[in-house]
Parts: sequence; C-alpha cells; structure tokens
Amino acid sequence: MNEQLLRILYRQGLIDREQAQELWQEHQSSHRAVRELLLERGLVPEEKIIEILSRLSHFPMVQLYEVKIPPEVRRLVPAELLRANEVIPFAVDPADSGTLRVAISDPMNMKGRDVVALTSKYRVRPFLATTADILRTIDRYYGRQEMAAAAEQYASAQVGEQQHTLEDELIHADVSSSPVVMLVNSLVEQAVRQRASDIHIEPEADRVRVRFRVDGVLYLQSTYDTSLLAAIVTRVKIISGLDISEKRIPQDGRFSITVDHMEYEVRVSTLPTAYGEKCVMRLAQKRALSRDKESLGLTGENLRKFDKILEKPNGIVLVTGPTGSGKSTTLYTALSGLNSEAVNIVTVEDPIEANIEGVNQVQVNPRANLTFASALRSILRQDPDIIMIGEIRDGETAEIAVQASITGHLVVSTLHTNDTASSVTRLLDMGVESYLIADATAGIIAQRLVRRLCPSCRTSRPILPHEADYLDIPEEERDSTVLWEPHGCTRCGGTGYYDRIAVYEIMEITPALRALIARRSTTDALRRAAMQEGMHTIRENARSLVLDGTTSLSEMQRISMEDDFGEADDILGGMP
Repeated sequence: MNEQLLRILYRQGLIDREQAQELWQEHQSSHRAVRELLLERGLVPEEKIIEILSRLSHFPMVQLYEVKIPPEVRRLVPAELLRANEVIPFAVDPADSGTLRVAISDPMNMKGRDVVALTSKYRVRPFLATTADILRTIDRYYGRQEMAAAAEQYASAQVGEQQHTLEDELIHADVSSSPVVMLVNSLVEQAVRQRASDIHIEPEADRVRVRFRVDGVLYLQSTYDTSLLAAIVTRVKIISGLDISEKRIPQDGRFSITVDHMEYEVRVSTLPTAYGEKCVMRLAQKRALSRDKESLGLTGENLRKFDKILEKPNGIVLVTGPTGSGKSTTLYTALSGLNSEAVNIVTVEDPIEANIEGVNQVQVNPRANLTFASALRSILRQDPDIIMIGEIRDGETAEIAVQASITGHLVVSTLHTNDTASSVTRLLDMGVESYLIADATAGIIAQRLVRRLCPSCRTSRPILPHEADYLDIPEEERDSTVLWEPHGCTRCGGTGYYDRIAVYEIMEITPALRALIARRSTTDALRRAAMQEGMHTIRENARSLVLDGTTSLSEMQRISMEDDFGEADDILGGMP
C-alpha cells in the first residue's frame, strides 16, 4: 500500500519524482509508513492521503464532526487507549448490532483495531478519518474529563508527598508521567486541535480560569482550583526557559512542540497580577505563516496589485493594521514568494516567528543594543536585495528604512495604523520628510481579519431593508439578495464560524498620489484620490465577502465601523 500511495500521488502531480524516490528510500530504511513521512514533511494534506487510502483499502471515509457519538459507545473503551492508538469508535453498525464502527487514520493499524475489539467485546468495522479529526473528537468527548483527572491526581499527590518541592518534581528528568506535565501538554494539544491562537491561564480569587482564543474570540475552556496555578505556571516556565524563582516581574520565553505531526512555535508571556502570575501562550504553526496568496483572501484586482507592488526592484512596502490582523502572515507569504537563489533577503524581527529556508533572519536584542535601527544599519553592509523589518516603531528606524529603499533595496515592513492613507501621516509624524516618503513608497497594504462562516452549518435568509441600505444594494436586486448567518455545529464548536480570512485595502502609489504625499496632503485627500484611481477600501472588500456568503454582516460591521464616519450608528439603529 505504501508503494501504491506514492505512485498515485506522483501521477496526480502532488509530489515530484525526486520526492517520491526520497520517501521510498526513507520508508525502506526506517520502516516508517509513507503516510507518516508525508505528514511529517507537510508535502500533501492529510485529507488527500486519507481519500487515496480509502480507495486502496476499500474502507469508507467518515467526517467525525458530522457524527454524534452515543454515550453508550463512549463508555466502551477508555480514553487513554483511544488516544494511544489514534482510534475512536463512533457508532454501533445499524446492520449488525455486534459490530462497532471505528475511525482509524491508518488502514494498517491492526493494533488499534484489536485494542477496541478486545476492550469493547465487539467486532470492528474500520472507517478512515484524519488523525487530527480523530484526536480532536477524542478531545471533544474526553478532554475535559482527562484534564480534570490529571488535576485531581496532582492534588492527591501534593497531599501525600509534602516532602518534595514543586520545582524538584517538575525539573526532574523523568517527568513525562507527572500529572502537571500531562495537564500542560493536554492544554497545548487541545488548543492546537481547536485551532486556538492563544491560551490564557488566568488566576482569580477562587479559581484558575483557562481560556482559548479561537478565530479571534476568547472562549472558556476549563477552570481549576487555585492550588494548581503555581504548578502549571512553573511547568510552562521550565519548558520555555524562564526563571522559575522570579515571580515579581514579567517574563517572555518560547518553546517548540509537535502535535499531530506538525511543529508549533509557542511564545510564552508571564505577568504578575493580584492573584498570582498570569500566563499567555501564543501558538503558531511554523508552516502556516507562509501560505498561498489566494488562501489569505487575495483575489482578483487585489492579487494583481499585490504582485505588482512586490515586483518592484526597490521601494518600501508597508503592511498595516492592528495587532492580530495577520500582518506577519502576509509578510512571510510575500517573502516566500520573493525568495530565490538569485536574491539576498535579510530580516530583522522581534521575535523571529518562523524560520524561512534561504532567508537570513536577525533577532532583535535590546540588552545587547541590537535594536531595529542598529540591526538595519548593519544589514545595509551585508549586500541585501530585500530587507524585511518586523515593525517600524520609531523615527530612526523609519528614516533608515526609507533611505534604504531609495538606494536600491526593496524594504517590506509593518506599521500600526488603521488604513493605507493614515500610514503616510504616521511616517510624517515620525519625522520622515514628505518628499522622501513620496519617492520611497511603492505601496501600502492595510488589512483586517474576519471570521469565515462555517460551511457545514451556515444558514441563509432574505435581506432586511435597513441591511440593504447599509450594503448599498440596488432596489431591483433586493428581492433576490440573501444574507448568510452563523448557526453552530460540532465542526465549528457551536460558534458558527470556522477559520478566518483577511480583508485587504491596497494602495498602489501612483504619480498622482506621490504628488499629494510630497505636498503633505491630508489623510482624507489621499484616501479620496486613491479611491478615484481604483483602490477598494476594507469596507468595500468586506461587503463582497458578505454578499458571497464567506462571512456575516456582523463581522463586516466589526471591522469597518470606523470607516462609516458615524453614519453606521444611525443606519443600524433599526436592527434587531
């Protein structure tokens, strides 16, 4: 089956001949399944692998998020056995009450099938599902129970073994079975499988609250007794290289973890609060920071402008937006597209969010006086073609970046402003001369993130009159226009949304705009001129996503209210 899988993937153009040969040689030398090697390298989506394996094995596929597992089936096999073998029974076969339907990710996983059969006393009928789907389903039905058991086990151990300090227990080499270690690992794994970007561990007067940020919104995941706070925070500090004895000042660290064959970088921040240390972990899948442009939300005219701006041999390209709007992902995607053997790309970042092969990346270190400005001066002596600055924070960095772009380098960076036009004003406020900004700027990209409606459960309804007014729908089109709304299902965790998409506003700097910038024209004048030359605002692009059912009207209102100049409050007054 391993050889057949490789042949099919090669015939379908999903891997090339060299990759197929390397995978086959590694399979023969290591005796690891080709499927596992493919996932480890991220060459083919697991959904595609499962689809091919289903045809080869004649095992049907199952989407577990569409299935509700009955309580009597959930009680048949302990969660630890399911997780260890990456299997989950999901129903008794309707045609045979003595047979259990079991989801597996590997058709050759005989051990997992045998474990379920022996434990449940049922015959097993295998179905194929992705590893992530199986483990996510285990988390959904058993996760909180497992974490509560680990917390209870830790509390019992503390009562019975007062002679050992917490630090001794967690620093000791053999801690993989420690309840706290299992609890922290489980927290991170569940966050990954629920697509969370951040984990918040928050001390309160009478409990420890754990929340996950999913698609930009925080949700309560679990609560624990306050006695667990020190143990959880200490474990996180140990794996992220922080000082466990220092509890009075904020600390920052990082660690890497592999979940479901994917490597994740976890940035850790601790902060002293009234009830103890708060800990926030930000999760980033290393490969996810570089994505194809269409999946980011760049299509049509915006994609053409994006590519045209980045094709310029020199100039400064700014990506703007608030914190958490996806600027880093856009920058990394742009760099990946520009990366080749023919160019020297150097970045200066704080922190380095993902490693890009072939790119020279510099980490800012203020303690060693390596700031954005000082690093940028050194980079200019390294014969760069393209320079990426993680963020322009001050006038000195802005001045050097602009000078570098004028002297033949392509500079890409981020800036914290609300839209494209106000970025020019921000550079002026930093002390950069208007004529330099006009000469240097190649383009400005502003962006926001909106939540995508879950395709499995979104619902449609006729548009209401005040909504049609807000969206500028012509009278003759209102009867045929529908709006899509969130509903909620197991796939999206009941939120009605699944994943996010960026909404862009791209200002290509034309001769007319250069003249306005050089004359220090107002932000409004710049915006109006850019719109006359074909720029679509964030609000206009969000409107398109609402009308095609990608997102909801409420998401559009959330990101574009500031562009309505107060008018939206009156228009939306009649909304229920």
